[in-house]
Amino acid sequence: MTASEGTPLLAKTQPTPLPWFQLSILLWVQLAEPMASQVIYPFVNKQVSELPITGGDPEKVGYYAGLIESLFFVTEAFTVLQWSRWSDHVGRKPVLLTGLFGLSLSMVAFGMSTTFWGLVASRCLAGLLNGNVGVIKSMMGELTDSTNVAQGMALMPVVWSTGAVVGPLLGGWLSNPYERFPSTFGRFEFWKTYPYALPCFVVAANCAFSWLLAFLFLEETVKVRKNKSSASSDVETTNDETTAPTPTPSGPLPIREVLTGRVVTAIINYSLLAFLDIALRALQPLFYTMPIRYGGLGFSPPVVGLCLGAFGLLSGLYQAFVFSPVYDRFGTKKVFVTSILTFVPMFALFPLMNLSAVHHGINALTWVELGFQAILYVLMDMGFSCAFIYIRAAAPNKRVLGATNGLAQTSISVVRAIGPALSTSLFSLSLERNILGGSFVYVVMVILTVGALYATTYLPKKIWDAAQDQEEDDE
Repeated sequence: MTASEGTPLLAKTQPTPLPWFQLSILLWVQLAEPMASQVIYPFVNKQVSELPITGGDPEKVGYYAGLIESLFFVTEAFTVLQWSRWSDHVGRKPVLLTGLFGLSLSMVAFGMSTTFWGLVASRCLAGLLNGNVGVIKSMMGELTDSTNVAQGMALMPVVWSTGAVVGPLLGGWLSNPYERFPSTFGRFEFWKTYPYALPCFVVAANCAFSWLLAFLFLEETVKVRKNKSSASSDVETTNDETTAPTPTPSGPLPIREVLTGRVVTAIINYSLLAFLDIALRALQPLFYTMPIRYGGLGFSPPVVGLCLGAFGLLSGLYQAFVFSPVYDRFGTKKVFVTSILTFVPMFALFPLMNLSAVHHGINALTWVELGFQAILYVLMDMGFSCAFIYIRAAAPNKRVLGATNGLAQTSISVVRAIGPALSTSLFSLSLERNILGGSFVYVVMVILTVGALYATTYLPKKIWDAAQDQEEDDE
């Protein structure tokens, strides 16, 4: 039976059991990155406002905060493809360990930075040394097959959502411990000098623990040939157990041979989804933190962390228990298109929340609107599982799965570098120039969402069958 949009998981009658022990370790390693990226959101706007770079003008905070949030992805874009291609030849595990070390080091540096350029350098360090996202997706593809790929890929957004819960909660509740917890931290001047070090240190400690866990227990999924510079995948699934290994050329496959039409289609759609998502994520803490008269809600960092954590918690629960049945019922493309559609009302709710807060203050209506936005966010997050499935299926063959994910992650890094800087700068520009009453940024985001919806028309109604294509190539 050919896998179709309506029956994406029926290529085999019985799903292959997932290797849960290895998946658990891999997913714990993945948790380090969302925690490291999300922990700064509750306090980064306040941190920037305390630096002597805004001149005391809160309307300028968005420019600098957006730049700091984007720098990780700017620098990651320069290196993530090389990390992923390297993992095809030296193995996934060495690259993962390097990435975890880089995250740990950069978080310590970020927590102890008291200047704008110190913050910039620490975020650049994190991006340069971290290529884990693409490598983790490659390992997930190698630990699953067509019968359990939806179940496996659905776990990745769950982990990201968990990090999106824990990270903001840590950032909100552990920032400025010198004043918040005087009986414990008030005796040490260190915490007064470095008010945002504690949440960063906690995340760095988790990265170090993940490094130790991966070093001791994570098994390599790529067999590295000692007599060649190339590698062939040792996939722990039943996809190709009876297929003889195909000779591989020495060195990496040229990028032009990896960039097939379907790879380009999958990467473009994945990139547009990631762009809209990161733009929304950057706007949320800025909108929550800004005073009501400046177009926001005026929440404190702990409340911001609680709100962002609630979004992540709801999304994680939904992905864990609901995504697979929904995917089985509606298929990859319908779920992905629905995910893109949710951005229209999500962006529209920002000015509506501020409008109600201007006239009535923070009341029940504000929290209802926030709750509705959270529900839409949960539905949107399903799109990432579908995007992972499209990327995995689009890979020309398993030998270049790492390179394919590396290309995808390079594109994602580029758009995630642009997204925060663009959305937060447009937020500040909309306020400074009073364009459309300060709502110009949301109009732009809705227009970009319409463009993303158009791009989904190029996605196939039938998911690509990578395994079948590989068998045809081997013949």
